[in-house]
Amino acid sequence: MKQVQAILRPEKLDAVKDALVELGVHGMTVIPVEGFGNQLGHPQVYRGVKVEARFLRKVLVMLVVTDAMLPALVETIRSAAATGEVGDGKILISDVLDVIRIRTGERGEVSLS
Repeated sequence: MKQVQAILRPEKLDAVKDALVELGVHGMTVIPVEGFGNQLGHPQVYRGVKVEARFLRKVLVMLVVTDAMLPALVETIRSAAATGEVGDGKILISDVLDVIRIRTGERGEVSLS
């Protein structure tokens, strides 16, 4: 099993969610986050003074999927989130040792659905 974390533009969240539901994803966690990468923030004017905004708003989408579903999931996120501009985000993938459903105690891939 793999944990996928995708850092996305907030305006792409609905498109990504809809594409993942169509793919058959049963759940995800979404967290509003702030950060910067190659964009390095953007200039703003506050009371007539130019200020550099250091952090940009993004959303972090977290999912756990089977190894078999991973390639389709990654391509679905990438295609739904891409604008072709700097700041589209990142997809991070990590190994998951186990998943336990709290309600039933089920373990492993069966607890994902």
